[in-house]
Amino acid sequence: MKTESGIAIQPVYTPESIVGIAPPPLPGRYPFTRGIQEDMYRGKLWTMRQYAGFSTAAESNKRYHYLLKQGVMGLSVAFDLPTQIGYDSDHALSDGEVGKVGVAIDTLEDMQELFKGIELEKVSTSMTINSTAFILLAFYVALAKRQGADLTKITGTIQNDILKEYAARGTYIYPPKPSMRIITDIFEWCAANLPKWNTISISGYHIREAGSTAAQEVAFTLSNGKAYVKAALSKGLDINVFGKRLSFFFNAHNNLFEEIAKFRAARKMWAIIMKDLGATDPKAMMLRFHAQTGGSTLTAQQPLNNIARVTIQTLAAVLGGTQSLHTNGYDEALSLPTEQAAQIALRTQQVVAFESGVAGTADPLAGSYFVESLTNEMEEKAWQIIHTIDAMGGSVTAIEQGFMQDEIARSAYNFQKGVETGEQIVVGVNKFQALETNDTPVFRIDDSIRKIQTAKIEAIKNKRDNEKAMLCLANISQAAKSGQNLMPVVIEAVESLCTLGEISDVLRKEFGEYKG
Repeated sequence: MKTESGIAIQPVYTPESIVGIAPPPLPGRYPFTRGIQEDMYRGKLWTMRQYAGFSTAAESNKRYHYLLKQGVMGLSVAFDLPTQIGYDSDHALSDGEVGKVGVAIDTLEDMQELFKGIELEKVSTSMTINSTAFILLAFYVALAKRQGADLTKITGTIQNDILKEYAARGTYIYPPKPSMRIITDIFEWCAANLPKWNTISISGYHIREAGSTAAQEVAFTLSNGKAYVKAALSKGLDINVFGKRLSFFFNAHNNLFEEIAKFRAARKMWAIIMKDLGATDPKAMMLRFHAQTGGSTLTAQQPLNNIARVTIQTLAAVLGGTQSLHTNGYDEALSLPTEQAAQIALRTQQVVAFESGVAGTADPLAGSYFVESLTNEMEEKAWQIIHTIDAMGGSVTAIEQGFMQDEIARSAYNFQKGVETGEQIVVGVNKFQALETNDTPVFRIDDSIRKIQTAKIEAIKNKRDNEKAMLCLANISQAAKSGQNLMPVVIEAVESLCTLGEISDVLRKEFGEYKG
């Protein structure tokens, strides 16, 4: 028997299974295998987030208020595809996509509507956005200023991980080099102005969703992390400062023990990497991560089975030491989650937190012959892949040469082949099928949303000072040419009601577009 990562599982594990493996230090101590805090969840539970965003800002705002009343501790914003790739809702290429997989955000006014009745100083917000992350962050900062918030107290995260877009997801705009420049501009600006903001969430989640194994997820994610750190160092930034604001985003899949081992190994490996790159502050070596249950594991067949899958994945993330967690709705193989599905997903976290006992002690599986052996083997497999990438010249080169993409595709093919041959059992899909009528309620988005957003954009362009807006866009163009940090001029532009598409288009002219 082997895991998806190719790790052989023994029938039984004994003290001999961990001979030669050094016992990990206590939680809160380098290299943090057992967790980044000494008392872990005894001191503070993980942040319970629910990823939400759809239709217009006003509709998403209603869902956020609903989730906050249900007990979520932080918001997690999903953006529609046009927002993710830098097109306004009125652009021809946005047709059919506005508000579908997330909320449409074209201007600062949309952002204000999205967070109506929510004080940004009092809520932690995570935004899953990459190629346009700098613009969405500018919207958020501008809104915080409108609210009179103290920017030094604003907390949250932008994903801002462009390398995995080239490797696995595809919502890139600009070529790698200028994209990396934008990311380090964000690092630099936030260090001085938004000190509690996590400037990047280096993401293995989408790599895993695209079909990678657990070991590949760790290796590709940490390799990308190294590339971001090296880019920041080359700009003269202090690793002990920006290193504390790096965060990670991992997937939680069904193989409970492999996933726990993955999280433990990743923490240890990142601490070693950061120390090797020059970090001396232990907090700059800590791998802090958000986890989300595996969307690709959810099935349209017998969708209520997904509640069990999400529960297993929740346990994996918590036993693995996550800092925050989103749990998927059972209906997400069919549509965006209904309110009922979102509530059940949140209640799953709450039951685990308050009824299961797993939060009572730090790293409760430490010392298990099986878990320690599996953690060690996961680490060894991931290091092998990282060394291969390093030999190629790092992540950017590995992506440009198609190495990561090919490895992910091969793993995805092998998994699907296993499902089709029956070697890989998926309950309700290739075994234990049932005749069923599809009566699961689904959440649908009205196509009229594009007309609403288009009218709003037109109204804003009519009311704004267009001369000032054009000057702001010219300033962005000049900053792109000169190497000046882009964040101040982008914030000025969004405050002058420039649209997301206008700002993106200025940089398309300066940086070009990546064709893949």
